[in-house]
Amino acid sequence: MSKGKFTRRGMLKAGAASGATLAMPTIFSGAVWADGHTGFTNAPGPDSVTLGFNVPQTGAYADEGADELRAFTLAVEHLNGEGDGGMMNTFSSQVLDGTGILGRRVEYVTGDTQTSSDAARSSARSMIERDGAVMISGGSSSGVAIAVQGLCQDAGVIFMAGLTHSNDTTGKDRRANGFRHFFNTEMSGRALAPILEGAYGNDRVAYHLTADYTWGWSQERSMRTYTEAMGWETANAVMTPVGAGDFSSYLTPVANSGADVLILNHYGGDMVNSLTQAVQFGLRDIVANNKDFAVVVPLFSRLMARGAGSAIEGIYGSTNWHWTLTDAGSQAFVRSFGERYGFPPSQAAHTCYVQTLLYADAVTRAGSFNPCAVAEALEGYEFDGLGNGPTLYRAEDHQCFKDVLVVRGKENPENEFDLLEIVEVTPRETVTYPIDHPDFQGGALGTCNPGA
Repeated sequence: MSKGKFTRRGMLKAGAASGATLAMPTIFSGAVWADGHTGFTNAPGPDSVTLGFNVPQTGAYADEGADELRAFTLAVEHLNGEGDGGMMNTFSSQVLDGTGILGRRVEYVTGDTQTSSDAARSSARSMIERDGAVMISGGSSSGVAIAVQGLCQDAGVIFMAGLTHSNDTTGKDRRANGFRHFFNTEMSGRALAPILEGAYGNDRVAYHLTADYTWGWSQERSMRTYTEAMGWETANAVMTPVGAGDFSSYLTPVANSGADVLILNHYGGDMVNSLTQAVQFGLRDIVANNKDFAVVVPLFSRLMARGAGSAIEGIYGSTNWHWTLTDAGSQAFVRSFGERYGFPPSQAAHTCYVQTLLYADAVTRAGSFNPCAVAEALEGYEFDGLGNGPTLYRAEDHQCFKDVLVVRGKENPENEFDLLEIVEVTPRETVTYPIDHPDFQGGALGTCNPGA
């Protein structure tokens, strides 16, 4: 394989990157930012810059978090000129050259969100205050993302959201210091509805099981909006706690509810458990309303598919990215990730890798780590070569707009990673919604906060 313009110079030394034990956070104060800084929070010195990667290392979304950390590590290696450069070679910007960011070697610290907003805020605060992180990224829960985004706004650092799918992240809870590359539930609903209508018709009755937090509420609302618009009815919608493990009591009433479709607004380990148990209960084998019973998982990932095994066969969902895409950027990332770790990356890994490169690119184009300069460089930014086709970071809400994938669980996978097939690439223009969309009202970006 060609190494391009980059050569491996050894793995990034852990040093401050271990982040295994984080000190208890202090309270933000002007003094924290004033010492040794030049006009903004955690301005780096001449030799290195520290990024903070805050992911679920425990809890229901830990598998996603582990893959995010792998991707963050790979991104740092590529920025520092180690490895083959990955998507830096396909990224349309071409300003990143493997010499770190603005000539500073990239270091990183990590934290465990525990899929808890309080824990995520605590670890992010520590990375900012104790470790001097100038940017925070990561997360696999919209509740966590919204909490950390607000903290970063107050602290005066950039938040490059990881995996967060709730409309609220760039809707009512949007912040000027926060940016989201991942798609949202509105986009999932727009992409999925035509495919579901073609597969199951417009005369269906749905039963929703929904994770009881901001993402689940948003996902259910978007799915109901678009399925009911095409003629489906909703029999019931039941909230379930994150990390429930056993969903038996929630699944038992479904067969006698009058529904003929079960929509699982679950993610991560919860989706694996609820889907597996639904299949074990025989829901996919029954006939309801003279129709074969169907199950839909609106937000899918390769990691969830692996966990659920054969239970995913024929099940539709949407995803932000998939490792089987054939564009040059996707192939470059899959090759780099696969050679480093021995298996293909997930959509969570892709998102976190891309967000790290986009931050580094914005700093380089701006010529500054000042968060307001970075924000200005990202707002309205159009780019390509990162695996999602031509992409726009919309200035008004800091949401990326790009193609969305509809996938289906394979019935005869060729190997343990060949679990999902892409059935539709929904064009960017189809999933783009106006800035005044009612599901995204109630919030305002405000102004960028540089901190110090």
